[in-house]
Amino acid sequence: MARRHKRDQIGGISQRQLRVGELIRHELADMLSRGEVHDPVIETHMITVPEVRMSPDLRLATIYVMPLGGSDKKEVLDALDRNKRYIRGEIARRVNLKFAPEIRFRIDERFDEAERIEKLLRTPVVRRDLAQKDLAQKDLAASDLAATDFSGEKDDG
Repeated sequence: MARRHKRDQIGGISQRQLRVGELIRHELADMLSRGEVHDPVIETHMITVPEVRMSPDLRLATIYVMPLGGSDKKEVLDALDRNKRYIRGEIARRVNLKFAPEIRFRIDERFDEAERIEKLLRTPVVRRDLAQKDLAQKDLAASDLAATDFSGEKDDG
């Protein structure tokens, strides 16, 4: 009977999943930066690989990519999918795993989400609310400072 080890988990993801995902991310980034994937679309785009998520059994790798500048997302995703078999073989050769994981590519939407939040924070309504909050905090700090006794005597009050 196999022994189950108590895993140190971060948000339900094991340390091994994180480590293997990072190894795959690093190798794929190397392949893309060196131009080892011969596809006209991939060769003409700078592609970042911000994250690779592994399934718990390490048999599926979801690779999040983003073309630099965010343009031609669909074309880049299609090009990576066309070259999936080659990329999987290279990953299997470079990363020592029992099984070569199936790979799937997804566009990383975190950049779009961060931009949306930035736009919200720049709206006049939010700026007004943040300014009011800052003013209230300054008033509170000033009142605390005014109430502080700097004479060194204890107030038995």
